[in-house]
Amino acid sequence: QVQLVESGGGMVQPGGSLRLRCVPSGDIDSIKTMGWFRQAPGKQRELVASTLAEGVVKYADFVKGRFIISRGDFWNTLNLQMNSLQPDDTGVYYCNADPLGRLGEAGNYWGHGTAVTVSS
Repeated sequence: QVQLVESGGGMVQPGGSLRLRCVPSGDIDSIKTMGWFRQAPGKQRELVASTLAEGVVKYADFVKGRFIISRGDFWNTLNLQMNSLQPDDTGVYYCNADPLGRLGEAGNYWGHGTAVTVSS
């Protein structure tokens, strides 16, 4: 089992930045892929960014170079630097871990989420 705890969400004005962090615990050695997903009010959960242990990354089209996903050694942390935030980026952001190594796909393990609100 893997437990995931997110932090770093909050309220920011359009054009602002936030840095999300996810700290995994438990059977970290089983993790092959980690990623960030988000769910806006009334919408389905969607991929934001995903990374393999080897450093291969995948971003959703709406990221458009604004976000950067990064991880610490041995999956001790997963970060998401979000710049140029817009109101459409509002939602709950979830950390995800996948033991199967599927880039861009959701694995079995989810955090509880951290809320991001972009509003003037």
